[in-house]
Amino acid sequence: MIEQLFGSKTRVKLLRLFYSNPNRSFYVREITRKIDEQINSVRRELANLLSIGIISSDNTNNRLYYEVNQSYEFHKPLTVIFGATSMSKSSVPAIANAETKDFKALGNVDLVVYTGQFTRDETAGIDFLVVGDVNHTKLNKFIAELETKEGKEIRYTAMSLAEFKYRKQVNDRFLSNVMDAKKQVIYDRHFILTSKPEKLDSKKVDKE
Repeated sequence: MIEQLFGSKTRVKLLRLFYSNPNRSFYVREITRKIDEQINSVRRELANLLSIGIISSDNTNNRLYYEVNQSYEFHKPLTVIFGATSMSKSSVPAIANAETKDFKALGNVDLVVYTGQFTRDETAGIDFLVVGDVNHTKLNKFIAELETKEGKEIRYTAMSLAEFKYRKQVNDRFLSNVMDAKKQVIYDRHFILTSKPEKLDSKKVDKE
């Protein structure tokens, strides 16, 4: 039904990719790999989305990157349709997309953040931050697989929730740089960086 409404399977896949990954940039061949569509079809739909204003583009190191335009007038309703099923109907923090479902297998994970190369903001100094009581053997394997998938070396940091809170409290320079950088919060178990959703008042709904 969604494909019929929006007129193209490739377009729907692109919208799901972009709205499930706010603040993250992708280049064309990376996009074709992630959504498993032909490059000509992807280029055509990217041009359509650009002309409408749904996405924006930027050239970095002679490579054209695309990301969702968060100032687009219909950004919020499109996020409801195509974004991660994160905070809308449940108080359970969500994982942003299918490729991150293995985070929980790393251990007792509290927070996962993409930044650096993923968001094209090198002020963070790293690309991947995981907070919690994680199994470092599994984490190393996960990073190795992520590097193979992304085709680049991933700089990462892991720390316990207690260490994260302490560093945040004392305004640790490293953590401050990560927090101030452009980032995508993938998983936020305790709503440290994201807002906890408001509970729906059933009585109020009934009255309305």
